Amino acid sequence: MADGWYDLAVIGAGPGGYVAAIRAAQLGMSVAVVESRERLGGTCLNVGCIPSKALLQSSHLYAEAGHGLAAHGIVAPNVSFDLATMMARKDKVVDQNTKGIAFLFKKHKIAHVRGTGRIAAPGAVEVTDAASATQSVQAKRIIIATGSNPATVPGVIIDEQRIVSSTGALTLSAVPERMVVVGAGYIGLELGSVWARLGTEVTVVEYLDRILPGMDQEVATLAQRLLGRQGLTFRLSTKITGAQAGASGVSVSLAPAAGGDAEELETDVVLVAVGRRPNTAALGLEALGVKLDRGFITVDKTFATTVPGIFAIGDCIAGPMLAHKASEDGVVCVETIAGHDTHIDYDKVPGVVYTWPEIASVGRSEETLKQDGVAYAAGRFPFTATPRARANGYTDGFIKILADKATDRVLGVHIIGAEAGTLIHEAVLAMELGGTAADIARTCHAHPTLSEAMKEAALDVAGRVLHL
Repeated sequence: MADGWYDLAVIGAGPGGYVAAIRAAQLGMSVAVVESRERLGGTCLNVGCIPSKALLQSSHLYAEAGHGLAAHGIVAPNVSFDLATMMARKDKVVDQNTKGIAFLFKKHKIAHVRGTGRIAAPGAVEVTDAASATQSVQAKRIIIATGSNPATVPGVIIDEQRIVSSTGALTLSAVPERMVVVGAGYIGLELGSVWARLGTEVTVVEYLDRILPGMDQEVATLAQRLLGRQGLTFRLSTKITGAQAGASGVSVSLAPAAGGDAEELETDVVLVAVGRRPNTAALGLEALGVKLDRGFITVDKTFATTVPGIFAIGDCIAGPMLAHKASEDGVVCVETIAGHDTHIDYDKVPGVVYTWPEIASVGRSEETLKQDGVAYAAGRFPFTATPRARANGYTDGFIKILADKATDRVLGVHIIGAEAGTLIHEAVLAMELGGTAADIARTCHAHPTLSEAMKEAALDVAGRVLHL
């Protein structure tokens, strides 16, 4: 493509960038998206959210066939799996989704400029392709949506063969006998679950004294117990000080987080899942005067940086590092540029861990409410007392609603159980509308559904639960 002028240039075609581009095109802007990957969709669609969920689904079905069907009178002896077919299906899912984004770009007449973008000056993006050829994209405004990369651990070199990030963990050619997962957050638990279901002996090493930092403690405690039943072993309050890959495995050095004698642990694969860091180093931001804080781009409530005409969204700014948050950032940013009155409230962004059972959360936890001295009432309801959960055979977990003691306004909702990622959205909507626990309790919920547990938890906030 020749050098061109646009109303908007977006650097990065992940869930933040591509959604921002589509919304801008809907609002009548001419848009170019600079993306180094051949396929659109960023980390999420290519090597993150989508392929991991495909493998989670495949491995879950295998585990169900081997362990969960007998209770339903379904006999499936000698269940086996074909890893190559699982991986091929995962790749097909990725391909279908990325082609869908390409179709939307054509539909909305969005230009895809292939290459790595660098902001040469306000209004000018220099794009370098794989052959080192450069071109300039000129635009009235620029949105940085470059996302994030896997964080690393000192003394551990990722080779994506034996010491892998989430990217490498999605492309293993054989099921390892042993795996050490460093980090007990979303990514580590999800990918650890995939390989544990397929027969890997998984040990999760976490620096803190708990799993799922930031999640409600009651939920995290139950999650650890349930994942332990599935074969995951947890080494909490433990740090990794080094990992040396050899011809046949990896020697991992572990030590107590508080200090003490180190030990060696032999494994076949190490998955480093200690979070992500903003991908902002190669954009030329310092020279432009764009302010950063520990690599994150500083923005105001309109997503404007310290340089006029340059905006930033998604993982490269502060806030939850979640694909759906990035998409909402993109929509709000573009609509604000277009003169609309809009906003996003990060306190109402849900988080979901796609283990089995799923874990979902929105708003405040009991721990943060106590720390801030907020008076609250809690309502809980277990899935063991939910008729549909009994019928389905998935009774692990509960729903917990936290409401302001004085106003009854919902402050946080935490779920662990089947379909938690779907159920949480009733709570998100209630909180977005300023709803109370009584509002949820008064809402008629269809029977029999898992959603009835939400109503019962809301009733429990007022001490009038019906089915417990």
